[in-house]
Amino acid sequence: MKTARELMQRRAQRVRRRLKKNSNGRPRLSVFRSAKNISVQIIDDVTGVTLASASTLEDKKAKGSDIAAAQRIGKLIAERAAKAKVDTVVFDRGAYLFHGRVKALADAAREAGLKF
Repeated sequence: MKTARELMQRRAQRVRRRLKKNSNGRPRLSVFRSAKNISVQIIDDVTGVTLASASTLEDKKAKGSDIAAAQRIGKLIAERAAKAKVDTVVFDRGAYLFHGRVKALADAAREAGLKF
């Protein structure tokens, strides 16, 4: 029987495999969510380089495990993507459901000008 970690990695790989087929060379907006924090990276899979990143770990005073924190990180990653001259990405939710903090991050990034 597979462990929970192995099952999660398998779900994430399944999502990424579909994204790579449909990405058409666009960078990937990858989300990592833990119980206490949320972080996001814009990754160029062609060259294997991280173009921009943001995390709730950058702001030590604010709580990083709520929807408001996810919204702050969504706006921050959109600003950093604009500085890196990235306007269109493919959203990689990993093994997480598109619900709650992940959805709040995506909606905030869209409102701040990132297209996906």
